Amino acid sequence: MTVVLPAFQSLPLPLVQLSLAAVLKCGQSFRWSTVSVTPDDTEYRLCLRDRVICLRQSPTTLFYRALYPDPHPSATQTALRDAETLVWLNDYFQLDVDLAVLYDEWSARDPVFARMQSRFQGIRILRQDPWENLISFICSSNNNITRITKMVQALCTQYSPPLLSFPGEDTSYHPFPPPSVLAEASVTATLRSLGFGYRAGFIQRTAQMLVDSHGKASLPYDKMEASEKWLLGLRDSTTDGAREELLKFVGVGRKVADCVLLMSLDKKEVVPVDTHVHQIATKYYGLKGAAGSSGKKINMTPKLYDDVNTRLLNVWGGYAGWAHSVLFTADLKSFASYGLPMTSPASASLDILQQAPPAKVLPTPPMTPSTLPSKRGIDETLLEVPRDSTPDKDGDYTLAERVKRRRRV
Repeated sequence: MTVVLPAFQSLPLPLVQLSLAAVLKCGQSFRWSTVSVTPDDTEYRLCLRDRVICLRQSPTTLFYRALYPDPHPSATQTALRDAETLVWLNDYFQLDVDLAVLYDEWSARDPVFARMQSRFQGIRILRQDPWENLISFICSSNNNITRITKMVQALCTQYSPPLLSFPGEDTSYHPFPPPSVLAEASVTATLRSLGFGYRAGFIQRTAQMLVDSHGKASLPYDKMEASEKWLLGLRDSTTDGAREELLKFVGVGRKVADCVLLMSLDKKEVVPVDTHVHQIATKYYGLKGAAGSSGKKINMTPKLYDDVNTRLLNVWGGYAGWAHSVLFTADLKSFASYGLPMTSPASASLDILQQAPPAKVLPTPPMTPSTLPSKRGIDETLLEVPRDSTPDKDGDYTLAERVKRRRRV
């Protein structure tokens, strides 16, 4: 199904508030595709239930348009839908939060963050669909960003009919499948055949638990299933209450649950912790304990997890999860040369931190960022292995092997 390409609309938005090149490639969402328009211009695309969002960016402006499948909406309908797209953009990127204010506050509290703020600008937390976010991070266990992306794309292609395609392109765009589709018993075997390994059963059983407990019916004017609405309602729960519900699902441990809390359920203070984050907390933020460089494997106990989370919350304040995402992105191998002049040699991203003294833990005042003006892996990422999982036969590394690989880098 092909479409006519509409013109882009513009939203004044500087890079200090949003960098698409960083935010959409740092391991938060795994469904954005990229198209190279020119050597210096990239278009980012995401397929929603009823439209494909297309984004481009200049240093001062975000350009956006939405493409709709047949039958093409009337001019009046298009205007209404384009207004919906703008509302979605503001919500998805949480543009009511002034990121520049947050960066200044984090830099004032943390000399480690201050060293990198000018280079890694515009990195904010997305406000994703909780259902998609949950399944994506079940896929993330003992995995890397590139492979997670391929798995999530394969999931959509297998279980969602194509919504549309672009003129002159072979690629079709598929929405994310609903829980009722992934709850079918045959899903496990199909996903295993697609290379999902043990995660295949986790996905099917989690979808089945949701459908069995909360239903799959949806109203004619609302394509969201009842179980999806229940997940969305966790935004109104406390952090502990929402985490408790998420931990009931198969393949969801503390790290995966905390990723969902931070990236789709509005729990801005939550810092997802893995071995790598523990190493950062030990090296730069005064957390006592054996660092990964000691040669000993770290046992990520619930107490140690809480200690890391609490320490980083004390350093960064109420938006600690957002600050953590900047540090996490800075240490991705794919961002080794990000923000550097083209003539500068690429260096390890966290080398910029070597000159910074360990951060002092400051009191944590409530953080109330002002709003914007109305006019406007390490690519081999260490992600948690669920307690009941076993290594894949399709090329995954065990957690211990990944720790050893990181030590050799």
